[in-house]
Amino acid sequence: MFTMIRPHETAANPQLMRAIFRLRKRVFHDRLNWRVEVRGNEERDVYDDLEASYLVWCSEDRSRLYGVVRLMPTDGPTLLHDVFWATHGRNADLIADDIWEGTRMCLDDELLARDFPDMDAGRGFSLLLLALCEAALAFGIRRLVSNFEPMMSRVYRRAGVRMQMHGSADGYGRRPVCCASFAVSDQVRRDMRQALGVTAPLLRPMARLAPCPMPNPLPIPVTRVPAMMH
Repeated sequence: MFTMIRPHETAANPQLMRAIFRLRKRVFHDRLNWRVEVRGNEERDVYDDLEASYLVWCSEDRSRLYGVVRLMPTDGPTLLHDVFWATHGRNADLIADDIWEGTRMCLDDELLARDFPDMDAGRGFSLLLLALCEAALAFGIRRLVSNFEPMMSRVYRRAGVRMQMHGSADGYGRRPVCCASFAVSDQVRRDMRQALGVTAPLLRPMARLAPCPMPNPLPIPVTRVPAMMH
């Protein structure tokens, strides 16, 4: 299932929050060797402490995390403006309370392969993008913006998203980093659903879910996971 964890809901979902930061550590630190802040077996930064929201793809009982993307409004501190400003030339048009940044988007492809053997990672990213569009509509977000490596462009196209490019820059890693956004509307959602062959809504409000169970802690296996978005 896909659902949003809003800032006031993080305390009620400790297992999912730990899974988010552990997945990000395995992706961005262990596999991609990004210079990110690691605390034990978790990757988290200052933006996680600044009223961030998280779109998560998880199992029905919330014990397994398949994917996540962090969301923040661009009228406050963001990686977009604080770090990746060179990718869009300090574009003031990308600052608004209804324009949100998506960062740290990643999937656990081995867990997906185990639970959804007929789904490849590209399809997984596309479904996460569709759920992201649904979440944006639900929360009054009119535009979503992100920084990503060029290979991510084909994932957006596969999902039926028409991106508006704002620029790109070198100096952030081995590959250029692009900046692009897309408008959120009912028509965009319809186009994405048609492109992906999806007929029913993906997003489920967190308020409709039962309280998160508190299982005994288990060791988290190291998995190889893909990541496309900063």
